[in-house]
Amino acid sequence: MQVVVVESPAKAKTINKYLGKDYEVLASFGHVRDLPSKDGSVKPDEDFAMTWEVDSKSAKRLKDIADALKGADGLILATDPDREGEAISWHVLEALSKKKGALKDKTVRRVVFNAVTKSAVTEAMAHPRDIDMELVDAYLARRALDYLVGFTLSPVLWRKLPGSRSAGRVQSVALRVIVDREMEIDLFKAREYWTVDAEVKADGSDPFRAKLVTHKGKKLGKFDLPDEDAAAGAKAAVAAGVYTIASVEAKPTKRHPAPPFTTSTLQQEAARKLGFNASRTMQTAQRLYEGVDIGGETVGLITYMRTDGVQMAGEAVHAARKTIGSTYGDAYVPEAPRAYSTKAKNAQEAHEAIRPTSFGRDPAKLRLDDDQRRLYELIWKRAIASQMEHAQIERTTIDILAADGETGLRATGSVITFDGFLRVYQEGRDDADDEGDDRLPAVRQGAKANAGDVKTEQHFTQPPPRYSEASLVKKMEELGIGRPSTYAATLSVLRDRGYVVMDKNRFVPEDKGRLVTAFLENFFKQYVEYDFTAELENRLDEVSAGNLSWKVFLREFWDGFSKSVEEIGELRITDVLEALNEFLGPHIFPAKEDGSDPRKCPSCADGRVSLKTGKFGAFIGCSNYPECRHTRQLGEDPDAVPADDGPLGVDPDTGENVFLKSGRFGPYVQLGEAEKPKRQGLPKGWDAADIDLEKALMLLRLPRDVGPHPEDGEMITAGIGRYGPFVLHAGAYANLDSVDEVFEVGLNRAVTVLAEKRQKGGRGRGAGQKPLKELGNHPETGKPVNVMSGRYGPYVKHEKINATLPKDMEPEDVTLDQAVALIAKKQEKGGGKKRKKSAPAS
Repeated sequence: MQVVVVESPAKAKTINKYLGKDYEVLASFGHVRDLPSKDGSVKPDEDFAMTWEVDSKSAKRLKDIADALKGADGLILATDPDREGEAISWHVLEALSKKKGALKDKTVRRVVFNAVTKSAVTEAMAHPRDIDMELVDAYLARRALDYLVGFTLSPVLWRKLPGSRSAGRVQSVALRVIVDREMEIDLFKAREYWTVDAEVKADGSDPFRAKLVTHKGKKLGKFDLPDEDAAAGAKAAVAAGVYTIASVEAKPTKRHPAPPFTTSTLQQEAARKLGFNASRTMQTAQRLYEGVDIGGETVGLITYMRTDGVQMAGEAVHAARKTIGSTYGDAYVPEAPRAYSTKAKNAQEAHEAIRPTSFGRDPAKLRLDDDQRRLYELIWKRAIASQMEHAQIERTTIDILAADGETGLRATGSVITFDGFLRVYQEGRDDADDEGDDRLPAVRQGAKANAGDVKTEQHFTQPPPRYSEASLVKKMEELGIGRPSTYAATLSVLRDRGYVVMDKNRFVPEDKGRLVTAFLENFFKQYVEYDFTAELENRLDEVSAGNLSWKVFLREFWDGFSKSVEEIGELRITDVLEALNEFLGPHIFPAKEDGSDPRKCPSCADGRVSLKTGKFGAFIGCSNYPECRHTRQLGEDPDAVPADDGPLGVDPDTGENVFLKSGRFGPYVQLGEAEKPKRQGLPKGWDAADIDLEKALMLLRLPRDVGPHPEDGEMITAGIGRYGPFVLHAGAYANLDSVDEVFEVGLNRAVTVLAEKRQKGGRGRGAGQKPLKELGNHPETGKPVNVMSGRYGPYVKHEKINATLPKDMEPEDVTLDQAVALIAKKQEKGGGKKRKKSAPAS
């Protein structure tokens, strides 16, 4: 018997059916070892020795594999056919070799297959090989490099720029791409221009519209009509002209299909056409690759989805051409198969393109979940189209000239004369172009023409668009930043760290992201340069090709990098902030229309605002602190921030003044001027300019009592928290639809919202579940005491206090007296759980 190891249980289940009783297929569940998330896991001074750690779950899986090997003849490592898959096989082998006798007298072979189909798996089993150590070396180099950058650079960020989360070899450069585009948008100045067009008829033809291209005998440039007056003059000239059709040019052109998908182009098209982000695309593709149920049989529907290759296997090309002929007709099959060349720089990592494992599996006839169906259809159509005949298009240009030669119009259009591959698939675009697609009527050169219905239109130049998932992935690939297989994880990290947000499916850098990028560009400029990052990728490709030692590569990088880190360590935070003041000046201190100093403090006479750092990150503050306490957030409009210049009025209940102030987290209202006054931040969507005494008091009264719950009499309250507006009852929260509802919600609505949340499984320990045993009411409070089931075992619950049952106490035997004693003991200790220290970012 042979033990076969793959990554996932889904893949194991599928392959087990193909191989039969002589094989036992087990899953490693991805990597079984990793570098511990602490400093010192990679030791540059010890020739980059690496310390690997096996967590408890992986240890159990390795034990299962070792146990299975006791009665087996050999081990077959069948992980994915790429660098990461090679590394997983190597880790499994290394971990097993440390288990005494686990591999004694066992053969160990490596097999790879590009599709989870019976024929592909059987073929792979017939051609085993050894582990490719050059690919493993490439993995080790990348893993060590990413670790060293992350664990060396991130602590520098934490010290010099509090509130920053992490930096990374690829993520920081990807963030710079987004921030650079935003800076282009910030600096962009719109420019006005006008266009003129008219409706033209010639010899009784159907009317068509043509644009003014010649004015006063000269070719019209884009900005030659800069204002309405110039456009009006041009309009008059067009209206006065007597025209002839000067030329009619019809050019036949061809449009060729795009190659089958690579990892990058699949992510781009899924974003454009399906609205999937990179993570959703890769997760869905993984399921299609590993196998889905088709009529009771588990089948892998696509080839491996992490690839730079654009070529398809010969038998796949033949099958595609056969499907095209039978489905669309022979006219759609080109004379010779289409061949595409890969852009991958390293042949070892350029696998076959992403394609269906069988073109006979028509997506319209398969029963898949919605994401799988849509992505499979996209892959099937793209692969089929790549082997179809080109589309034939006729592009027509008609030039219309006035008799005096001073005014000229032009109309362009196109018509598809044979749709070819367009019958199946048309590649998406990130931004629309101005190419004319209208069909033009037949007109004769030399014919008389009339121009009427002359119109002018005002335009303004537009800033470059923010990056979408598709255009950012495309840009990263063009720049050579990282690898397409890692793009999904990289973009997720940027979002999770709070460095970027998505607005209308476009990346917008948060101020935290701008700060990190500014810091790195000022003090680690080389390491976020696009060319430097791309050259690192080229060097890593040399490692995987066996042309460069991975340790030599790491030494070259580390010597310069560690020296840069030492130098920045000597800088004071004030030096760092002043450099960032200059770098980010146009963004955080925008120029004023009156030409006055944009850094003058609006709250005091002689202070200057500057970047400051606090426990929770950077903000803008006055140089005269603590005498002047003016602050604002980085992204706030400085002219919209209240200047803290007097109270809004007096609270009638307390007689204290009510203030509108601005802090590092935005505007807020404050009651009185005690050492620790009551404060409430303005909710999202509330403008500081609209705050009066009435609204301020509404906020300061929060949380407000809604009424006692009809079941237990405990008060329901409404308030605004970090996750938005809510109602609260007995430790269970439920969100409200809007901020306004906090001030209006009644008892019936609050009870309904809480009940709906509990049915869905509300937040908080014990929320939404029935007690194991109801013990009655607490003798002091009159509130219920129950025995509940938790993830760490049974416990007693009373209001917000949870007390775990002793191991020798059965839930069904607990009495009210025993529960009250446990609750009292928990109260003496302070109750609740201690917060865990957060792990350092990696």
